[in-house]
Amino acid sequence: MTTTGGGPGRGEAGEYAQWQAQPASPGQREAARHHVTRLRQDGGTYRPIAAAAALSPATVRALATGRRRAQPATAAAVLTVTSRTLPRARLDAGGTRLRLRALHVMGHGSARIARAIGVHPVTIRKLVRGDARTVSQQLRDAIADLYDAWWDKRAPGRTRFERAAATAARKRAIAGNWCAAAALDDDQLDTPGYRPRQGWKPATGTGIAPDIRPPITRRHHRRDA
Repeated sequence: MTTTGGGPGRGEAGEYAQWQAQPASPGQREAARHHVTRLRQDGGTYRPIAAAAALSPATVRALATGRRRAQPATAAAVLTVTSRTLPRARLDAGGTRLRLRALHVMGHGSARIARAIGVHPVTIRKLVRGDARTVSQQLRDAIADLYDAWWDKRAPGRTRFERAAATAARKRAIAGNWCAAAALDDDQLDTPGYRPRQGWKPATGTGIAPDIRPPITRRHHRRDA
């Protein structure tokens, strides 16, 4: 039965209420949970995902963590959200990853880079490995500034520890077939999906990189990128 205005009648409303009262199936919950994970990997956070799905952030968080059984309508709403509909508070990490890898070719390891920027080494390692698919604009800019200063400069080898760290960074670049800075296209570097045409080649640079210490305002040890 339907109303004259085309809306649901009492029978339809009762069926909807009964459907809503049932928990989502395990398959629906798992699909929605994985979808939220992918959206977060693409730079989304619980709040904008929730806004796009017309849900509360707490509901989306509970769905993602499995703390509460979702209703069918909740799972369905989450699955309608796409990366394109989310506001972009974060940036693609591809160019940042290529910059960091190019610095490894010159002997600058993750720990040395992290000290220069003022972040936790884990943050840099996640970006270098490709585990982090997005990056904050602040960190992207800080890494770009460091890259501009060090791209053609070798890591120092004043002590055996510095020499060992530089050797380890270069070995990692060789093993990963990472491209040196000179072969990167600066005009395409921050374009999502850009891949350099060349792999690893030895690079000696034009001198030794200066030590850089971050401003006090940048000194933090957050592990997220």
